[in-house]
Amino acid sequence: MERERLLIIEDDEDIRTQLTYALQDEYDVSVAGDRTRAAAAVQEAPPEIVTLDLGLPPTPDTAEEGLRALEDILAVAPEAKVIIITGNGDRANAVAAVERGAFDYHLKPVNLDDLKVVLRRASYLRQLERESEEQARQREDSIRFTDILGSTPKMREIFGVIQRVAKTDATVLCEGESGTGKELVARAVHTHSPRKSGPFVAINCGAIPETLLESELFGHERGSFTGAHAQRKGKIEMATGGTLFLDEITEMSLPLQVKLLRFLQQREIERVGGREVIPIDVRVVAATNQSLDEALRGGRFREDLYYRLSVVTIHLPPLRERGEDVVLLANAFLRRNAQALKRKVRFSPEALEAIVKYQWPGNIRELENKVHRAVIMATSRIIGSADLDLNPSAVIDALPTLREARDQSERRLIVNALVRSRGNISRAARVLDISRPTFHDMLVKHSIDAKEFR
Repeated sequence: MERERLLIIEDDEDIRTQLTYALQDEYDVSVAGDRTRAAAAVQEAPPEIVTLDLGLPPTPDTAEEGLRALEDILAVAPEAKVIIITGNGDRANAVAAVERGAFDYHLKPVNLDDLKVVLRRASYLRQLERESEEQARQREDSIRFTDILGSTPKMREIFGVIQRVAKTDATVLCEGESGTGKELVARAVHTHSPRKSGPFVAINCGAIPETLLESELFGHERGSFTGAHAQRKGKIEMATGGTLFLDEITEMSLPLQVKLLRFLQQREIERVGGREVIPIDVRVVAATNQSLDEALRGGRFREDLYYRLSVVTIHLPPLRERGEDVVLLANAFLRRNAQALKRKVRFSPEALEAIVKYQWPGNIRELENKVHRAVIMATSRIIGSADLDLNPSAVIDALPTLREARDQSERRLIVNALVRSRGNISRAARVLDISRPTFHDMLVKHSIDAKEFR
């Protein structure tokens, strides 16, 4: 078994030698005598455990350099367990170091037997953390479909639809509120299709002025309009052999809808200003965050184009209707952002409760942004509800059916109980005043994994 890396940061050469000799049989030991050498050692091979003397040169009589060294270490290796080695008179600084992220402190003169106990405890805790992180990754992988996370029955149903339709060339229409992951669904259809080696080309029909959208889609010939100095392929042509994703399709003008319909029927295009007919082999996935029924009734969207686009329709539920998926997604975003920002943070029970109760009008995109902000703004390793900066006035506009309301209410009660009990099934059952077997049956009924709340 590979030994854990231990970095000894100590300016006294005799103590460095003593510690190295005493610990080299159990750990892969490296040493540093000052903050600069310590930073270089951490960059070269991030240690699992560190012993740090706060009194480092050039200011050995103060803890200033040692505390800066602690910040350097945790910035590069936030998971490292740092044990402060300090004199009795520096106890206050040692406590301050623990508040800043150190694992523990040990007073001089060093008692090797006591220090070994502290080091072994740090090593054991680091091992448990690694196992917990690996289990979390495995759980996430087990409910991940391409880049989409979801464990609820509705999301598993959507995954099944994607798998089935991806094998065909059928046109797909994705409907759902902004931020529900419509482009991720389009990419999943592409990834699981025979066209996966071809290009995936996306265009937002609402982000491009109407006068330019036709050229963006179909391309243009040189001289076809002012500024057309060269021939240019459009997005449709660029997607040949792959998948074309048309986002916000309801923003397309009626004249352009006619041209898109002709392309879908004939599978050929003409560039703007051109006469050459170009055959196109492409899969089309469209998406909208608006009500197509209203657009059809209002005459803003062609009925024949709608039927061409909606061979298979996938309705993505808003995050507020996805139950415990919000906790799953929040933890996934937390791990991703914490790793990118090199921070070791976790949600407090109050933060998780706030996440569960919030209605998420901006859906998954809003959740991701809020978690990213929280990882940046949190002043400690525990993310509180205030760090999420949630608007308490968010409400659900649509009313569920009575059965849906009962299921949602039951699911919310289960999730809240798991949040309060940190995933402990027995305690969660006591919170709801039901037996453990009954609570377990409810977990099975709603497809909820208690491990996600630990």
